[in-house]
This record gives sequence, C-alpha cells and structure tokens, in this order.
Amino acid sequence: MAQIILGPGLSGMDGSLHQATYRFLAKLAADDTAPGLHIEPINNSADPRARTGRVDISNRAVLFKLQGSQQDASYVFIGTFQHDEAISIAQKSRVNINPRNGVAELIPVDEQPVATTLPATPPPATEPPAAADDVETSLRDREFTVDDFTDLGIDAAFAEGALDLLGSDAVLDYAEQAPATWQASALLDVYTGESLTAIREKYQLDQPAAADATNDDDLLAALKHPAAQMEFAFIEDDIALRAAIENPDFSAWRIFLHPEQRAYTTRSYNGPFRISGGAGTGKTVVLLHRARELHRRNPEARIVLTTFNRTLADALKEQLSVLDPSIVPAAELGEPGIYIAGVDAIAHRVLTSYATELGGSDGKPGAVAQVLGPRTAQVSKHTHSQAWAIAADEHGAGLGPELCTPSFLESEYATIVLPNLVTTREEYLKARRTGRGVSLNRARRNAVWDVIEAYRAAAAADGTTDFEEKSAIAAQVLRNINGRGLADHVLVDEAQDLSPSRLMLLRALAAPGKDDLFIAEDSHQRIYGQPIVLGRYSINIVGRARRLTLNYRTTEQNLRYALGILSGAEYTDLVDEPESTDAYRSARRGPQPRPVEASSLTDEYDIVAHTVREWLDAKVAPESIGLLVPTRKEGESLPRALGDRGVPVAFVDRDTAGPTGTPQVMTMHRAKGMEFAKVVLVGVGAKNMPRTYFIDALPEGDRADALQRERSLLYVAATRARDELVVVYAGDPSDLLPQAVSGRPA
Repeated sequence: MAQIILGPGLSGMDGSLHQATYRFLAKLAADDTAPGLHIEPINNSADPRARTGRVDISNRAVLFKLQGSQQDASYVFIGTFQHDEAISIAQKSRVNINPRNGVAELIPVDEQPVATTLPATPPPATEPPAAADDVETSLRDREFTVDDFTDLGIDAAFAEGALDLLGSDAVLDYAEQAPATWQASALLDVYTGESLTAIREKYQLDQPAAADATNDDDLLAALKHPAAQMEFAFIEDDIALRAAIENPDFSAWRIFLHPEQRAYTTRSYNGPFRISGGAGTGKTVVLLHRARELHRRNPEARIVLTTFNRTLADALKEQLSVLDPSIVPAAELGEPGIYIAGVDAIAHRVLTSYATELGGSDGKPGAVAQVLGPRTAQVSKHTHSQAWAIAADEHGAGLGPELCTPSFLESEYATIVLPNLVTTREEYLKARRTGRGVSLNRARRNAVWDVIEAYRAAAAADGTTDFEEKSAIAAQVLRNINGRGLADHVLVDEAQDLSPSRLMLLRALAAPGKDDLFIAEDSHQRIYGQPIVLGRYSINIVGRARRLTLNYRTTEQNLRYALGILSGAEYTDLVDEPESTDAYRSARRGPQPRPVEASSLTDEYDIVAHTVREWLDAKVAPESIGLLVPTRKEGESLPRALGDRGVPVAFVDRDTAGPTGTPQVMTMHRAKGMEFAKVVLVGVGAKNMPRTYFIDALPEGDRADALQRERSLLYVAATRARDELVVVYAGDPSDLLPQAVSGRPA
C-alpha cells in the first residue's frame, strides 16, 4: 500500500472537495497503479517527482511521488485544485531539504523573495495602535542580524524583510508569507523574546548530517523532522485519512503538531510532569497525543485520561476518537487501554469496586473511618446540597455572620480538613492552614469544628458523603490496598480546578515512578475552588515543568483582548510560582473584538439578535456560534428573548450536548473547554460582572480570590472565540473588561 503524507494545503481546501479528495487518496493508498487515478508526471516541472491525479472531472490533486528504497511509494499530498491551477502549482513547486537543519519544506520556485513582497516599514495600521512597548523596537534595533536567522535555517530574504517590522500586526501579516510553517513560528518566537538558543532546541534545529534533496530516502527522513511535521503528516490508515480530510479544522492543530508539543507527547519523565499554558495553546492536544503514544508503546498499559467534570471528559472521548478512531477506550478502570472519565466518576468507580475496604476489620479502621472518623461505611448516596447551610444555622453561633456561610465552611473542609485526614477537634486545632485567606484564632477554630462535627454527624446518620469526601475516601482506599494503584499512567486536564482531595485521588491511582502523572493546567483559567500547590499533596515536580505559549485557537486580536481582562491581577501556578502572560501569542489574525453598549436589556437583546442574524445570513454554521452568559438565569432567558425576535437559539445545560443546526447559549462556566467560530459575550455590564452579591457575602480574606476567579471566568469566555468576538452590555461595561471604544452594529 502507498504511504499518504498530508501536506500544507489540507486546511485551506474547499469544503466541497473533502469527500472526493478522501475517496481519491483512499484509492491511491490502496493501489497507486489503478488506472482511474490518472497519476501523471508534469512536463517542465521544477521537481521531477511532481504528479497530479484525477479527483473528479474538474479537479486534480497535486502530489509528489517518493519511491526511494521502499517497496511501496509515498505520496506527499499538497492539495486539490481546479485542473489548470493544479498543473501550474505542480510545475512550479518542489519539496526541498533545508541544508542548514535538515527540515523538509515545500518551495514555490517561481515566487520573488519574500523580503520584496512587503515594504521594510509596513503601512499605517487601520486598527487601534498597539501598546508603546510593542511598536518602538524592531529586531534590527535589538541587534539581530540576517545571519542570526539563517544560522537557524530561516530563509535569508524572509529574515531581511523581518528585521525592520514594527508592531505585532505587521509581524503577523509578514509571518503568513514565511517559506515554511516552522519559519513563521520561529519568527514569532523571536519577537516575543525567546532566545535563539531556546528556538534551536524547541524546533530541534541542530546541524544535520549531509542530506541530498534529490534522494527520496533522505527526503522521507526530512519529512519526519519535528519542524517539518508542523505541515506534513504521515497518515497510517484509512480511518486516520478520513478523520484528517473530514475534520480539517481539527487536523490543522491536532495532527500537525508544533515540535515542542510533539516532544511532550513522546518523552519519558522520572516522576510527575506539569505542562502549563494559556487558553488555546494545545495542552489538551498534547494529552490526547500522549495517551495515544503511551497506548501504542504498550497496549497492555493502564492509562487514565481524566479532567474536572463529565462534560469535559466526554469532550476528551470525542476528540480522541477523531484523532485516532482505531482506539476503543477501556470500559473499566484498571483494565488495559485508555480509560476516560471525570475525576468524580473515577472516585465512584473506586468506591463501588472496593466496597469491602470501606469498613474496618480485625480491629483496624477502614478507609471511611480514616478520613471521616467513626461512622457507617455507607457512602454511595450524595449529601444534600443544603447540608452545610443547615449545620451552620444550627451550630454556627460562635462564628459570626462573615464565617457562618456554606462557601467558607466548604472551602475550609475541602482544603484543610479532608486532605490532612483530620477526624478530631484536637487535630483540627493543630492543623496548618497554609494558603487560606482568612485567619482563625483558637475560639473560631472551635466554632468551625462545631459546624463540621454537626455536618458529619448528619451525613453519617443518612449514610451520605459529598464529592470531596468521596474522592478523599477513594484515595485512602487505594493507599490501603497494595500501593500499586489502578493505573500505570494518569493524564490530567484542567488540573487548576481540582480540589486537594481529587488531586490526592489521582496521585493514588498510579504508583510513583516513570511517567506516572502528566498534568496540564492554566492558573489563569481557575474558575473553581481555592489556589492549590501540588507539592502539598505528594505531587512533587522539580525541574519537570514547561509552558506552552503559542495560541492555536483564537486570533491575536482576540487573545490580546482576553489578556487585557487579566491585566492588573497577580496569578500563581500549581507550584506556587508567579504566572506570566508575557510570551503568549497567536499564529492567526482576525477582526478586533467589538464591544457594544446597549441602552437597556431590551436593546441588548436586539443587538444580540441582529449580530446572530448577520452571521447566519453570511452562512456561518449555526452550531459554531456561541452566546455566553454569566449565570444560568440569563442563559435560560436568552432563547425566549431571541426567539421572540425571530432568531432561534438553544440553551445548553451542564449535562447536555449542544444541538446541531442551532446557535448555542451556555453559561461561561459550561463553556469551559468549548470553542466557537463566533462568540457573543452577553450581559457583561458592571451590574452583572463581577457578581458582587456573591463576593460581598464572603469573608473579607476570601474576596480577593473570588474576584480573581470572576476575572478568570471572563477570560475563559473571551478565549472561546476562534475568529470573531462581540461583547454586549447594558449601561456601563464591567470593570473587568479592557478599556475600549464601544460600537453598535450597522
């Protein structure tokens, strides 16, 4: 069978050609001698390996045939084009090996050098100017030379044209004309401050052994270079081919991996590893590829891929099936294969599988007593949602109104009591409360314990536990059994939103050792719970942490707007180090985000309806439009309001999937992990965000962190937009929004 290698033309291919192109490539892979393919060489071509093949009556595929010493040929697929255009592209293109670094590149041989296609100083921007520190210094002023770039293997003409560019808009425009994807990305790295040494390491640009671009075997090896695989992908079977062709948006940033991403999917680590990065930088993609890589290395390995909740876990299942449809997820925890579930579902599975370990035996306490103290071992039912409020009302007289709140008590219980296995008043009085914003003297600690004692007693009488308790008990069960755990590898997404008990459960799932834990997180996206530090929960990461900075999802304009939401706040990551956004950048450009001020709620609904109708009239796929709101109440009201205006939309609840063929309304919390082509943030006025009614009810020491979570929530919502972002509010805008000029739709 012939080997198919997808090239850089896949993502830009006309959608109407997907099915015909898939059928053509599938037939080519099965038998490249089939006469119906009409694989033909090109007269007077720059590269003698250039071919075209008949996709349908009007369109042909552009290919490069590489035979070499292999029995079956390989075909590099460049794209599908109208007949005459395909012939022209095939005549004027060649696949080359960069002599400096051994990276394969597609070269259009008749184009003028890139440096002559743009003026040294770009024309005035039509969009608002960038910040001053972004426009005043060119690469030449920073004492970079053409030689610095060519030493990496970057085209000399392209490098010369880059030296005098001013401003991020000009740089992004120019990068789109790079001779190869890796060269564009490396240029952006330089502009955002990465050293040449770091770039050489990231793209693996060490001086290669002598390679001959006319030798097919050398060229095939060059196509496998990590930097080349940003735009060339070896397709292994028909299932992968169909997935790549039919999901071009997915393949663009999930199949063609950045060399840095690819390295994290394949390297082994002697202990837990943490990868961080902003929204859209591909952390989840790394986890999916790493899960597949671990499974390929050892099909008998027990791999757990998990995240904060069931909705995100279902998304992981779907994305893994697109990435590799041949993988069938494991049905049970502890079985060979890739088991995908939310953390709470994993806790439930452990508790039901090891029910005999919950109670004590032979005079020894069981896991339930070790975590909660003496009580019934019945833990499957869930504690009533008002249990903390009832316990506080009845036993919290000594706390005062500021601390006698369910939110404070739940946080104290989840971050101090459960992870430290506190079961008595004496233990609680001695427990360290590191990281808690509210200080407690001895009298207040006693008052807090009175409420906790009442909460536990009521739950014991009913035979219930809450989700935090379930995770803590499940972790203790695994520690009690044999120490081997139920997994060989645990991969965790959205770790910043996990509580200590959940992290301790994940730590207990796999015995400490090689490649045991791989954690992805972004502290800027923490919208639940309190700040946590991994080292406090036996997850020790020393020298095994890296950050992704290139955003693949959203445009540079949307990214800058979203980062503006974070400005002025200080964040720390899961190892208690300051978290910065300085190096974050996007590989794409688009329109500026558009804030729109409404005069009233009715006017706000009118604006949203008009915006959605414009997109639908422009043939935007309805399900790729997201309307994100701060609260569930607003989300349930919006479909009725827009329906009255002739714009049908659907509210997507926490545990439901969005319908096809309809714009989707969801809360900003529910939108976590989602992405849309077009997004409207609805109801983000000063009266709605931050939610002051919620923050003011908290103890003073917890309010700053709650405000930071509100800021993070708005950041999460803004980064759901791939292409276009509209921000609508009635009255004054939220103080969390970047300062911008408002503009109504035409």
